[in-house]
Order: sequence, then C-alpha cells, then structure tokens
Amino acid sequence: MNHIVNPSQPFQSVKAVILAVAIIVGFGVNFGAGHAAPVKKAVVAGGCFWCVEADFEKVDGVREVVSGYTGGTVANPSYKQVTRGGTGHYEAAEIAYDPDQVSYAELMDLFFRSIDPTDAGGQFCDRGNSYRTAIFVSDPAQRAIAEAAKARAEEALGQKIVTPILDSKAFYEAEAYHQDYYRKDDLVLTRFGVRTKAEAYARYREACGRDQRVRALWGRDAPFIH
Repeated sequence: MNHIVNPSQPFQSVKAVILAVAIIVGFGVNFGAGHAAPVKKAVVAGGCFWCVEADFEKVDGVREVVSGYTGGTVANPSYKQVTRGGTGHYEAAEIAYDPDQVSYAELMDLFFRSIDPTDAGGQFCDRGNSYRTAIFVSDPAQRAIAEAAKARAEEALGQKIVTPILDSKAFYEAEAYHQDYYRKDDLVLTRFGVRTKAEAYARYREACGRDQRVRALWGRDAPFIH
C-alpha cells in the first residue's frame, strides 16, 4: 500500500517543535522572573548627597543612587530652598539595591561607617540642618534592622551616636545637575578655576575633610576610604 505524504506535515512538525521550545523558554523566563528578588530601596542622609551617591554606587548589588531631599514639609523643594533652611528637608540619597546581593543590614553598617554619626550639627565642613545625618525607614522591619546597626556602630565606636532613625516621608529627586555629579565631565566654574564636575567634586571632598574625619573615627572599618 502506497504511503500518501501530506504536504503540510513537515511544516506542522516544525511548528510543533517551535511551539514546544517557546513554551519551555517562556516557562524558564517566568520561573526566573517569579523568583528574582525585586529591587528594594534604602533612604539615608549623610551630609552632602554627592558624597553618599559616590560612595554607595561602588557597592556590589546597588543598582542606582539618586540624590534628593526628604524629611521636610515643602513639596518639590529646590536646592536653594533646602540649603537656605526652613523646609525641614535633609539632603538625602535613595539607594536602590538588589537584596539577593546586598542586604539592608549591610547597607546600614556601611552607612554608619561612612559618616560622622556623632555630629548633630551637620557633616564635616557642611553645617546646618539640611546636612544632618538620618536614616528614613519605611516599615517596622527596616526600623529594627537600622536600630540594630546603630547599636553595633555605637558599640564599635565607643561614642554616642546622634543619627536619628525616622519614619520615611516623601522623597523628592534633586535637580538633574546634582545627579552623578562626582563623575560628570562637563565644566563648571569653581574657586579652584574651571574644572570638570568630577574634578570639582574631588577637590570639594578633600577640602571639606570628609575622608580625614571618617578615617579618624573608623580607621580600617571605614569602607570607602583607601
């Protein structure tokens, strides 16, 4: 008996294989997406937000750091308003991180060791309320972790830590020219002459004494100073 070949059969077989592969790939993608930890956020105030951004963008697992303002009562404040005072806002940084790579507790330990948490009047050469330190927590779990990190830091330092742990408030992103200031190559006029923003930032940080003070406080435990 002659076998009659259906002309469409090879194409149907190919379509079946393609469909099977697509299902397997789609399952793998959905499975991975379902098990990937979502990006989480930590909000801290550590004096000049350029410096906090520069420090924490070096941390493995940190996706992005955004400079901004929080803690106050004025909506969408400008840099001039915040630094002039009266808004209640701190210069702050919103740290987006992958919890599979770095934990909130680790970030809090790094934060305390990157600032002077004994100074209630500002940070280093930057004085005034907008330059004070703080941690802004979004839920009881973050508060408990931050409080534990503060206790560890106080014990390690052997001094009273004045950095408060506060409930989170609206976070307002700072002006575009502040974002990633520490690595931009556009030119600005400074008291050191015309410099790139990256050069101006490096000179500011050195002149402000940030690293010197952190090193004096924390020694080898200072994570961002070499």
